[in-house]
Amino acid sequence: MNAIVVVDKNWCIGKDGGLLVHLSKDLKYFKEKTIGKTLIVGRKTLESFPGGKPLPGRKTIVLTRNTSYKAEGAYVCHSKQEVLEKVKDLHPADVFVAGGGAIYKQFLNDVDKGFVTKICNEYSGDTFFPNLDEDEDFALESEGETIEENGVKFKFCIYNRI
Repeated sequence: MNAIVVVDKNWCIGKDGGLLVHLSKDLKYFKEKTIGKTLIVGRKTLESFPGGKPLPGRKTIVLTRNTSYKAEGAYVCHSKQEVLEKVKDLHPADVFVAGGGAIYKQFLNDVDKGFVTKICNEYSGDTFFPNLDEDEDFALESEGETIEENGVKFKFCIYNRI
């Protein structure tokens, strides 16, 4: 299973339920990596997608504690175990944990590869991703060249579970 995330220098991923910054090159990268795959997201993350609906070209599994929650075009699960049951027959490379913060934390032990867009700036935020640079279970596989978009510098990094 993979995780895909955008972090700042402090591994912050968001504030007040939103992204820190919108980067079109990162959105393109996200699409390239996840198209045709299965996304695992929390309810708030799904509701932050355009129109509050699953992204086209991907299967979406929503994990929520709200037992009456319905999401058109998505599978709704109410426990981590239910999600794992739903993806058990899929190849792990075809499954992406895509947020938010609580979902990342719940599934980090199941993640073998992290696709991390690292922003070189520091933002004020309230939601964080575990720092893979300090996690002895992960190693940096590759670090792309620094890209700049609208004054924001960032790079695409890939981490592997050791």
